[in-house]
Amino acid sequence: MALSDLLYPDNPKRRQELINLHQELLNCMSTNFHATNELAGVLNEHLGCTITHIQMRESSTVKENCDIIIQAMSEIQHQVQKIDSDMKEKLEPVLYQKLYDIKEPELEKIAIAHKVFSIVLGEATSTAGMVAIKLLGSNLITLTVSKLVSLLAQIGASVLGGISITILGLGIEMILHAILGAVERNQLLAAVRSYEKHLAEFKAASEKYQRAIHEVTSLVRKQVQ
Repeated sequence: MALSDLLYPDNPKRRQELINLHQELLNCMSTNFHATNELAGVLNEHLGCTITHIQMRESSTVKENCDIIIQAMSEIQHQVQKIDSDMKEKLEPVLYQKLYDIKEPELEKIAIAHKVFSIVLGEATSTAGMVAIKLLGSNLITLTVSKLVSLLAQIGASVLGGISITILGLGIEMILHAILGAVERNQLLAAVRSYEKHLAEFKAASEKYQRAIHEVTSLVRKQVQ
């Protein structure tokens, strides 16, 4: 038993809390990688985008993996903004306004959007207009992605950012050393609180992000069937 455990008997419990929280964070990040790739696949297939799929790097740190997701999300934001610009450029002002008018029937909006993509792409899938309207008319890009990008940046910049995502396989002492460089009680408590704060916000934002993407991909699957 380490000397710090003799001095602070609750340290072993705190250590396990840190490990559990770290694993929760990694699981959440992994789900976001998958969701981001799902959305990128839909944009590439139906709207002519060329967004590169991403992969979690087990040999990298939390921050480096956060940066990978941030870059992919930024590219998705850029592509959706381009879709909006294409709509604005190709449509008469009255028709463009209809895309954002909550009183307009969604089927009419989809037809308008599909017409634009048929012009832009030369040929567009039957689901192109639907996907475009779903993305432009929801808060997926304007709010959900922006919030998640902000939280990922905070996690990357925090004490958690420098930890390798594979450190769990190296044992309890190694993860503590990586986070704190020591095992004093007050540092353990600070680390646990930091994890809890970031993880609670990150999980909530991730769930909204994943739900929004699931809405889009579910509609696409139904359309294909």
